[in-house]
Amino acid sequence: MSGPRISAVLITKNEATRVAPCLESLRWVDEIVVVDDESTDETRTICGRAGARVLVRRSEGDFDQQRNAGSDAASGEWILQLDADEVSPVSLRDEIRRALAHPSAVGYRIKRTNYFLGHEMRHGGWAWNGVKLFRKSAARYIGHSVHETLQVNGPVGQLASPIWHYPFQSLTQFIERQNFYTSVEARLLRQSHPTLGRWQLRRLLLIRPLKLFWKSYVKKSGWREGMHGLVFAALFAWVECLKWTKYWELNQPVAE
Repeated sequence: MSGPRISAVLITKNEATRVAPCLESLRWVDEIVVVDDESTDETRTICGRAGARVLVRRSEGDFDQQRNAGSDAASGEWILQLDADEVSPVSLRDEIRRALAHPSAVGYRIKRTNYFLGHEMRHGGWAWNGVKLFRKSAARYIGHSVHETLQVNGPVGQLASPIWHYPFQSLTQFIERQNFYTSVEARLLRQSHPTLGRWQLRRLLLIRPLKLFWKSYVKKSGWREGMHGLVFAALFAWVECLKWTKYWELNQPVAE
């Protein structure tokens, strides 16, 4: 099909167990660029076999720079940014082609359909709707962290078809990934808040996890998801506690 050139950009780190479905769903784009964070498994081999161009670059938690590096290396006029745990269904492919045949914006928001341990999460507050498709010359990631933001210079549209998101295949994988993310976030918190009072930190450790659990399980109706909703709310409350515990650890005196 004729139309503007589209490059899919992925960032990866040890994604050998889940990157294949993502790559398979992107066979329709003009090129796939993978920015790999020094994986120690078969991620780069799998991506190369799928025809992707692989760049190796250490991130140290700065996902914005990884994504920008991929966009810079891409040859397409339009960039579709995905993660290794995301899949582009046929309906999204067709909608993107229609939208870019006569684009009315320089970026397009795409919703996620989220799956937690194989279960589709309709409730619990895990909704996400952000710009994943954009004109290369009109957008740039900022943030220097695991919570990067895409800055778009121009009008933004909305696509109806979602991306399918499969972030965790097991509880072990969830814990391993959150251990990495919370370490990065704790370091960033220490940079922005070098010192917090003892009572303020205790409040963050005790109250914020409880608030997050209540918001997900009660306010956002996570209870409608059965055990998946309960486990989801409990785990993300634990993640909040872990983040602030690591912040506390970083501020402890170094033992001699």
